Parts: sequence; C-alpha cells; structure tokens
Amino acid sequence: MELWYTEKQTEAYGITAKIKETYVREQTDFQDLAMIETEEFGTMLILDGMVMTTVRDEFVYHEMVAHPALFTHPNPKHVLVVGGGDGGVIREILKHPSVEKAVLVDIDGKVIEYSKKYLPTIACGLEDPRVEVIVNDGYMHIHDHKNAYDVIMVDSTEPVGPAVELFSKGFYQGIYESLKEDGIFIAQTDNPWFKADLIQSVNRDVREIFPIVRVYCANIPTYPSGLWTFTMGSKKYDPLEVDETKIPEIESKYYTPRLHKAAFVLPRFVEDLCK
Repeated sequence: MELWYTEKQTEAYGITAKIKETYVREQTDFQDLAMIETEEFGTMLILDGMVMTTVRDEFVYHEMVAHPALFTHPNPKHVLVVGGGDGGVIREILKHPSVEKAVLVDIDGKVIEYSKKYLPTIACGLEDPRVEVIVNDGYMHIHDHKNAYDVIMVDSTEPVGPAVELFSKGFYQGIYESLKEDGIFIAQTDNPWFKADLIQSVNRDVREIFPIVRVYCANIPTYPSGLWTFTMGSKKYDPLEVDETKIPEIESKYYTPRLHKAAFVLPRFVEDLCK
C-alpha cells in the first residue's frame, strides 16, 4: 500500500508527496505538527497541514531570508529571527562573521525539539555560542526590545493560527521600533499566484512605516506555486545600491553575489502587486 501526503494549497489545488515513514504526528499547544520522510524531498516538516521545510529544497528559503538583508546592512551585529524554529535561517546567519549574537524566538518549543532530532543538517546552528534560543511569543519579544537589533527576520508560517499577528501593521511598527536607527527587516510574504491580496496588504503596511521597501522572489518547489516572495523594509540601506562586486562569496547553494540584485527584478504581475 502506498501512502501519500497532500497539502491543499487552495480548495482546488494541492501538491502531493509519497511518504516512506512518519516520525512524529502531534498536536502541540499551538499547532498540528508532523515530521515525515518523503521519497522525493527527504524529511519534511509540516505545521497545520502546510509544508514548512524539506531537506532537499530548504536551502533556497533559508539563504534568501538571511543573505539579502545581511549583505545589505554594512555591519550587522545583532540579529533576531522570529519563528524559524527549524534553525535554517540561524544556520545561514552564522556564516556572517560580523554577527555577534543571533536570537531565535519561536512560540512552539516542539518545533525546535523535533527539528534538532529529525532535521540535524538544518538545525545544526542552534547550539552555537553566538545563538540564544527563546521559546516565547515573537510579537511580544519585539515590543519588549526597543532599538535592539540591526536586522530582524520574520520566518513565519502562513497567516493562520499563531502566525496571524505576524502579518499585522502593528507588528511591523513594533519591528521598526525594535530596530536600530539603520536597521533592516525581512519577512516571507507568500506567493503571488494564490495570495496576491496578502502581498498587496503587507507591501502597503510596510511602506507606511519604512522609507525603503523592496520585494524579491525565489523558487521553492514545495511551497505553493513554487514562486515565493520576500519583503524587505529598511530604515537607511537600499539593497539595490549594494556593490555586488564587494559581496564576498559564502558557502551557498542558491544565493550568489550576482543574484543579490537580480532577485529584486520582478515579473510584471508581481511588480504590479507592489505599486
């Protein structure tokens, strides 16, 4: 008998993967969590029926959350990740020698626990001495830490369950206040095929708070539609003004210095959502 996992990405569309083994299925205090082994994408973390990461394609998302912002800021020392309990963004942050401290705040400790056990190549940076892991509400952490961070990265699920507040204008205002005077924030902002309204609303809210706002894209095959957007809000530095010839090469599989600016070149239909 074959077992398949299907994520319904809309009421009429989904993606499916053949399952080799189920490691964990648990209702945590915040969400339904599953860790499964798939034949095509390896180990897969699923929260509330949505694919969060897989061993095969995780590098795209994690590199593109971390590196565009960290190579735009000239000297990022203190970095916050809201969400991201699998540890992938933290792993990428640690590739930047200027970073003195990286703080991870995830509301669900079970995500962190099971990622360490079943996703060791992704969660490998969580024990690094430069990293502080906090199991708490990221929304409240932001509001309790003013003028504290050079870069803030929001590695959230889609806007359902505990992540709803992480897509609100009040949260973006809190991020602005939690950043230092030249700070940068980055958030995953879903896909333009099925969540165009979300991209428009986030872009509108962030533009009312930050003087520089840029949207960029990456290809992530296990995420809805495969085309994924990220929104950057910056107080001072424009990613399009970065001299790509001065971006050092780092260990990566997706991000490159030449891709830094190229990722901000949007398809016309995505560009239209950001006007």
